[in-house]
Amino acid sequence: MMLRYALKTVRARKAGFLGAFLALMCAAALITACGTLLETGLRGTIRTERYAATPVVVSADQNVHRTTVKHKKGKTKVKHKAKPIAERAWLPAGLGARIADTPGVARVVPELTFLAEPLARDGTPVADGPPVYGHGWDSAALTPYRLTMGTAPKGATDVVVDRGLAERAHLAPGDRLTVQSTQAPRTYRVSGVAAPATAVRHQTSLFFSATEARRLAAHPGQVTAYGVLPEPGADPDRVKQAVATALHGTGAQVSAGDGRGPVEFLDAAAARTKLVSMGGAMGGTSLLVAVLVVVGTFALTVQQRQRELALLRAVAATPGQIRRLLGREALIVGAAAGLAGACLGLPLGGWLHGRFIALGAVPATLQHTVSVFPPFAAVAATLLGAWAAARIASRRVSRIRPAEALAEARAERTRPAWGRTLAGLLLLAGGAALVAVLSVLRTEPASTPVTFLAVVVLSTSVALLGPLLVKAAVLFLAGPLRLTGPGGRLATANLRGNAVRMASVVTPLTLLIGMTCTVLFVQPTLGDAARAQAREGVRADWVVDSRGPGVPTQAARELRARHDVVTEVVHTIVRVGLDKYPAQGVTPAGLAHTWDPDVTAGSLGKLTEHTVAVSELAADQLHLAPGSTLKLTLGDGTPATLTVAAVYSRGLGFGDLTFAHDLVARHVDNPLSTSLLVSTGRTQTQLSTTLREFPGLAVISREAADSLQAERQQANAEVNFLAMGLVLAFTAIAVVNTLAMSVSERVREFALLRLAGATRRQVLRMLRTEALSVLLLATVLGSGITLAVLTAFSVGMTGRAAPSVLPLTYVTVVAGAGLLALVATALPGRVALRVRAVTVATARE
Repeated sequence: MMLRYALKTVRARKAGFLGAFLALMCAAALITACGTLLETGLRGTIRTERYAATPVVVSADQNVHRTTVKHKKGKTKVKHKAKPIAERAWLPAGLGARIADTPGVARVVPELTFLAEPLARDGTPVADGPPVYGHGWDSAALTPYRLTMGTAPKGATDVVVDRGLAERAHLAPGDRLTVQSTQAPRTYRVSGVAAPATAVRHQTSLFFSATEARRLAAHPGQVTAYGVLPEPGADPDRVKQAVATALHGTGAQVSAGDGRGPVEFLDAAAARTKLVSMGGAMGGTSLLVAVLVVVGTFALTVQQRQRELALLRAVAATPGQIRRLLGREALIVGAAAGLAGACLGLPLGGWLHGRFIALGAVPATLQHTVSVFPPFAAVAATLLGAWAAARIASRRVSRIRPAEALAEARAERTRPAWGRTLAGLLLLAGGAALVAVLSVLRTEPASTPVTFLAVVVLSTSVALLGPLLVKAAVLFLAGPLRLTGPGGRLATANLRGNAVRMASVVTPLTLLIGMTCTVLFVQPTLGDAARAQAREGVRADWVVDSRGPGVPTQAARELRARHDVVTEVVHTIVRVGLDKYPAQGVTPAGLAHTWDPDVTAGSLGKLTEHTVAVSELAADQLHLAPGSTLKLTLGDGTPATLTVAAVYSRGLGFGDLTFAHDLVARHVDNPLSTSLLVSTGRTQTQLSTTLREFPGLAVISREAADSLQAERQQANAEVNFLAMGLVLAFTAIAVVNTLAMSVSERVREFALLRLAGATRRQVLRMLRTEALSVLLLATVLGSGITLAVLTAFSVGMTGRAAPSVLPLTYVTVVAGAGLLALVATALPGRVALRVRAVTVATARE
């Protein structure tokens, strides 16, 4: 019976439920899209290309491991954790003989994979396309690649290019090709063109002679992997098991089938963790925002129907029946919105995945995975959210007595419910606690989720305390509004008399301004502080930058031969235990002339391949001081035990750990320096002349290097903007939705104003004044929330209260919110005023 009545109510009040439907549909679409990203990170397929003809692949372990044993109440619990390393781990070349002796193995092919970037004369990549890697020609059988033109590489200066690159760069046998690999750039003769037997879309291959490949790989006595070719008729799974048994205890991993893809594409395997984190953060924030918005939307819907519900109470409907009615209505709307949103969320998730690939946050080799779980989760979350929102919104109207219900249907209560006020104060205290916690968090992974959670919690407190805030704002705005004429006086009366309704509009506007400003200014706050430290710490006269993959060591040698002081800088990520730290390698000789990280203890003069300098943050976290011993895992998984030589304060600008350059360069995929810091008495032109044999290198000033760093930070920030852009878009839709609902229900009020002598223009002016007043309050609240959160974030991350707020960007955000508010108010207002006032006033409710 109640379900049938709920269906009739929804059918009869389609326009009234439209706002709730739109809010729930957008929420379901967001949850579905984020769910597909999360699932892609967990279960996304990484298909092999280079190892297509290799049933079994042996590779090194790409993780660091920690096993803990706990004894509690007579029980022993063993917990094992693994975290990926940042660089490629290599295998000893001697394992090949052990693999070859395994029963069922016909052939073992050692694989070398290394940096090999074809360059044009200006040092830029020779052609657009997928990333390029170098290999030895012997490993061409792993795909397999077969020659279509020319011959295999025989000499040290021969190279075979794959057909895709030959077509893009218009190369043929006999042509010359400059390649920047791990050593100085070298010009090779194209001896042949090879084509893969299967599709290879996500990488480009260059094949060198075996001797040259070993030189360029720069890992003597090691190989990237082994391709294992079983004997004819042998079962690959049995061969895999036999090889795994033969290699037990060596740390090597044996893969077959779909397991070969992560071995080949390490960036795709590492991107899984990033995508899980990104999808979880987006989904969690979306869910919190959706709950806040949907509750507000349902509260406005119930408020619009308060007279109808009061009449039901007056004709003997019990509080339980009212709650069940609203709950079933919410479930009907939630089911329809959830299904529609889930259908929209699937292509939205695919679009997001494509954009992350375009921005370089996710490699194309990690394929987008879609199953029934994200849509089901979205529908379930939508149903639960709709039901909970309806229950929260119906608490007041279902509890009061019928006579009070009819009285309250005519006007709002003069005093807000004490429970609502208490909850708002508790959430305000919770938001303040989060801000306080944020001010002591010193790592970005820890502070970022707390930052956005604080914004949502404080915005929720605004939603609950909204009526009080609106009435307080009226006290300040009443005088100026009266000066604007009749429209201003009417707006003042409406703001004072309809504080609950206005509060439902203030909430999404506050959330929009607060969330948008936080998203836009978090990265500049961190980036500007890091760049400021870097500017203060770089003492070099000039910086050598590269338009290609990096600066080779030979370039630094050329400069040192002319008595320049040169510091090579190479970056990596290391792990101490399971925690990762950004690190760099610098040339110790002459370091004081080019680089100053503001040493607070110890001395950089003691920096060698056996010592390390640490930031104050790392020193505090790891309890280190000069002379302490630090055990860590280098980028390629190599364990190292070093002595702390110095502690420095500018860790934000220079990373948490600093090693000798040669130590880091031996354990990274790209040993080329990201830049050279040069202290010299020579001019920029003289330095450029010295480096003329190195294409793609540019000698720039410290100021120009700082500008380049700012551009790179902006490119990295685009990923975060995209990640939170959908949440902001949802919030903007909620603003328009709530404002339109708030205005469209006031048809009778507008008619009475018209009959009392107000003109259409005066009514519209009243609406604009109300919208601008609400915008002013939301701007103050949203800006206050943003300033508090960003200040705490800045204190925690940089040690000082210096949030970076870009004035033009801030004005644009407020102007955009104002435009949304005015448009969402004016359009439904004009529609409402088209109905004849007499017709509305005489119509029965």
